Amino acid sequence: MFSKAFQNFIFLVVLISALQSCNHPTQETKTTSSIFNKESLAQHIIILASDSFQGRKPFTVGETRTLAYVENQFRSIGLEPGNGSSYLQDVPLAEITPHPDSTLKVESAKGNFVLHNVSDFVITTENTDSVISLNRDELIFAGYGVVAPEYNWNDYAGINVKGKVVLVMVNDPGFGTADTSIFKGRTMTYYGRWTYKYEEAARQGAKACFIIHNTNAASYPFSVIQHSWGSSNLYLDKRGSNQYHCALRGWVSADAAKKILKAAGKDTALLVQANNHGFKAFSLHERLSASVRVNAVYNISHNVIAKITGTKRPDEYILYTAHWDHLGIGKPDAKGDSIFNGAIDNASGTAALIEMARAFNNLKEKPERTILFLSVTGEEQGLLGSEYYGQHPIYPLKKTVADLNMDGIKPMEKSNDIVITGFGQNELEEYVADAAKIQGRYIAPEAHPEAGHYYRSDHFSLAKVGVPALDVSGGIDIVGKGKEYGRKQEDDYVAHHYHSQSDEYDAAWTFEGGMQDMELLFMIGKRLAFETTWPAWKPGSEFKAIREKQ
Repeated sequence: MFSKAFQNFIFLVVLISALQSCNHPTQETKTTSSIFNKESLAQHIIILASDSFQGRKPFTVGETRTLAYVENQFRSIGLEPGNGSSYLQDVPLAEITPHPDSTLKVESAKGNFVLHNVSDFVITTENTDSVISLNRDELIFAGYGVVAPEYNWNDYAGINVKGKVVLVMVNDPGFGTADTSIFKGRTMTYYGRWTYKYEEAARQGAKACFIIHNTNAASYPFSVIQHSWGSSNLYLDKRGSNQYHCALRGWVSADAAKKILKAAGKDTALLVQANNHGFKAFSLHERLSASVRVNAVYNISHNVIAKITGTKRPDEYILYTAHWDHLGIGKPDAKGDSIFNGAIDNASGTAALIEMARAFNNLKEKPERTILFLSVTGEEQGLLGSEYYGQHPIYPLKKTVADLNMDGIKPMEKSNDIVITGFGQNELEEYVADAAKIQGRYIAPEAHPEAGHYYRSDHFSLAKVGVPALDVSGGIDIVGKGKEYGRKQEDDYVAHHYHSQSDEYDAAWTFEGGMQDMELLFMIGKRLAFETTWPAWKPGSEFKAIREKQ
């Protein structure tokens, strides 16, 4: 049973919801620029990012309170449950904690040496066996570890790595050469993401896969790997699945890679050679040994889903997504604050999802296609809730027209520009261009396309299963203040507030920029809701073939 205090909390949530519902007239006479309400948006963020929600981490009271709040908001708006008679979708997760040996032993013809845990390598696993070992397993260098038929590229051609350990490079050959005729040049494709490297190594039957770290190619230093890998992490609970994944996966530092290559009679020139078309993987004639003890705990988290059923084509679906979770409670900062409130990341996106649902429900002419509103769990743990939905969709993927994602909204001024993450992927970009024109804005290029941001938020989980997915955000060309002002705002958030205890609600926030971006996404969704066309993936997209098979 819930405590009296928690019952009072739920009563407060219901009361706030009722008051907010009264503040939203349903007249169709509103212009697009006035369909969203700053006060209502702010109130959601204030509540979701409050200390009482304890950082919204899965499996905590923060999850319980967040689910209750979002579900109640959907219900009070008048949305239908999205999963039969329920607003919730169970997401089974496993919390896996690896305890590796302090060293990784490397045997070579030139002698044996060890690499040290954390300083030289990090290692983790999705497997739940109590002990996982490397026992003098052969090491194969497989270039970028890429099999990309559309680019006529196969790093595993002509070699069998089943039961062996593969060593691969981060990013893709386009980054390595900066040649736009190879993959997409410096713009990362999914083949460059570390997640893909492990997936492909598993498809090849490898026992383990290690990625060579490079700060420029990864877009973050090795310290990020050291802090976030090798400790307790959440994964989808895959018990009972026949899907094979590598027993172990990890990273080695650039210096550790040099030691490995030197012992094989090679140097870093080998890494440059891997950029060449036709490069062949080969054995380094080295053997690795290590042991990892594993603790696993299982639990259930939840996605929240609601819908507005279409009037003419109810079996065609437009999906809006935003993740509700954040990092929970951690070590106190210099001010003694231990709660990662996640006001921007992603209480703001969750608030925007709620208000987007309200805006569609207030339309006098109801959408012809069904609109789904999906608030997902576990994004901060690796896009887990959206990945689970992609693998266990409540509505057919082949009938899902598009996914429009909101991972944080701008808290301050409007911008003249809008940025499309992963530009060049699908025809939703033309919808953005048309909506931006109505707003008097222009599309600006990504500042760091080599970082692969398209593969780092929940829309990617839908793209991966063929659904055209869009992620946009307001740029840095701030109205009346310019790009330098906007760049400083963005840099300040990344440097001082992103994934920090200081990501808290600020009463100075105007949300003008965020509502501007929400309006753009509303226009796109509304257009999709009343037309019969289906936006497609563009030629060269790594997701085009998946959609075509559907």
